[in-house]
Amino acid sequence: MSAARVGIREFRAGLADFVDDDAPVAVTRHGRTVGYFIPVKDDRTAETATLRAAGEKLDKLLALADSEVDTLVEDFKERRRAAR
Repeated sequence: MSAARVGIREFRAGLADFVDDDAPVAVTRHGRTVGYFIPVKDDRTAETATLRAAGEKLDKLLALADSEVDTLVEDFKERRRAAR
């Protein structure tokens, strides 16, 4: 499999397209190859689930009352002191 050759400016301008493509790209500068970009296709289901879980945790934290936040901060500080 040969890699398409693109200049570095073209590569930067079209990065989103190159990420979505399956083919590797040889990135050139002044006609000389300076690197290769090899897109990785993976299952994004796990990433999506992780981001959703993080969002749910953030929503719960944002819903806390000020007194609950103060309690969490103090608990965090005590645990940091204990870990030292």
